[in-house]
Amino acid sequence: MRTQRNDAWKRWAVFVAVAAALCMLLWAGWTLLKDSHVIDHVSSIQSDTAVTIGVPDAPSSIDIRTDDNPAIEQALLGNVYETLVSRNQDNSLAAGLAKQWDVSEDGLTYTFTLQSGLRFSNGHALDSSDVVWSLQQAVQQQYVGSEALDHLAEVANPDKDTVTITLSSPDPTLSRTLAGRAGIVYDEDASIDYARQALGSGPFTVSEFRQGVSIALRGNDSYWGQAPASSQITLRYFADESSMVEALRNGEIDMALPLSAATAQSLSEDPTLMVATGESLNKTTLVFNNDADSILSDSQMRQAIRYLVDTAVITQSQADASQELGGPIGPLDPGYEDLTGLFPHDTDQGAALASYFGTSYYGGGLRFVVQQEYATLATTIASQIEQGGVPVNVEALAENDYQVRIDSRQFDLTLRTEDGDDSAAQYADPQSLSQYTDSQAQDQYKAAMAAPNDEEYQDGLRAFARTVSQDAASDWLYSCRTFVAAQPRLSGYATNMVDRWLPLSDIALS
Repeated sequence: MRTQRNDAWKRWAVFVAVAAALCMLLWAGWTLLKDSHVIDHVSSIQSDTAVTIGVPDAPSSIDIRTDDNPAIEQALLGNVYETLVSRNQDNSLAAGLAKQWDVSEDGLTYTFTLQSGLRFSNGHALDSSDVVWSLQQAVQQQYVGSEALDHLAEVANPDKDTVTITLSSPDPTLSRTLAGRAGIVYDEDASIDYARQALGSGPFTVSEFRQGVSIALRGNDSYWGQAPASSQITLRYFADESSMVEALRNGEIDMALPLSAATAQSLSEDPTLMVATGESLNKTTLVFNNDADSILSDSQMRQAIRYLVDTAVITQSQADASQELGGPIGPLDPGYEDLTGLFPHDTDQGAALASYFGTSYYGGGLRFVVQQEYATLATTIASQIEQGGVPVNVEALAENDYQVRIDSRQFDLTLRTEDGDDSAAQYADPQSLSQYTDSQAQDQYKAAMAAPNDEEYQDGLRAFARTVSQDAASDWLYSCRTFVAAQPRLSGYATNMVDRWLPLSDIALS
């Protein structure tokens, strides 16, 4: 009997030990599911609050101060590092770390009032002294984007919530500059390796940077504003679009961007994915060579080409086209005005203007030199121009050969997709690709850039763009789209300008 009691006791002890071990395992598993960050740097474990986004062009560092790789700005600006001013999805200015700002009548003094309760991710308070120090560092250390602060004369903080910036001469672009890298506010007391670490005031912190592979962002527990919808977002980098798309289809990532138009079209046929489009700052332009030895140095010939090219048909035929353009300023740019009515498609009018020159004037035809990716579009445009009696010789070249022809100015027409919201500025620069040299346009652009306030600045840009368009400095075909593909459960993602900025706070898996 004693032996049986001993055996029973042993069996009970084993049962209790096994039950305790199982309870510990269940507790650990539940904790891991509830919060995927129990183990630091395990970015591959996902929960319903963890999102993975596929993007191209991995940065070699995350030093947003000194590395000009656009991928760093796309990942960190507004997410980890916040700026004095921010941008909305329509590219208009909005409150950032500053809840409001005022500009003096002469345009020389900007007064910024900071938000309440600002903090860096390490818990340090953020006040006006940090703003002053950050701007001084940007100028003194020549951080990326600091060249746009050339007009800065003095920065002061009369109190902890106020910053005043004094300029040597008016700069109506200052607020927009402070919505970019030059407007980042850093912690003076931070002691980190900026190439591999980050310390800002945004809704996320960098929990892990794997060079060439990924950037893992975690919610900032010290964030002064609304907490992000996802506790972790990992940006996973891919060497090519095809591998990124494969990962999306396999469920390894939740979203992929920005995509080419062809890839977006292919993915739109997949019922398991969602494809969304947005507006880009990019523009596709038929650039005219305004050199003296080009026939397009004559404004009448340039105007003839603009009448002959049917930009509406071209816009409808191009998968990456968002809307028809008629001038150098796009729909998301400051100073935009619809100028498509200046040169409506009119073959007869274009032919009449071109007939002044006579067929012998064209020689072997207009030299239409493009990179191979534009060959089909160039052929379409050439056929439209030739309907007006103007011969065109299309040459689609490899990149190196194309650049040689462009650098030697051996072309009359070319196609370019210009990126950025300041691409119009080239038509005020005689040394630009088009080498357009109209003095009135140059004076109008200078006046706009010296305006004392944003309203006069945008009015000045509109006047400049109208002059440039009426004189047919080039033919601006269309603004471009952005393309995003995502799992259907994903919501809250931006679509506009995602090739440059990627706001992450509202992204979540439902």
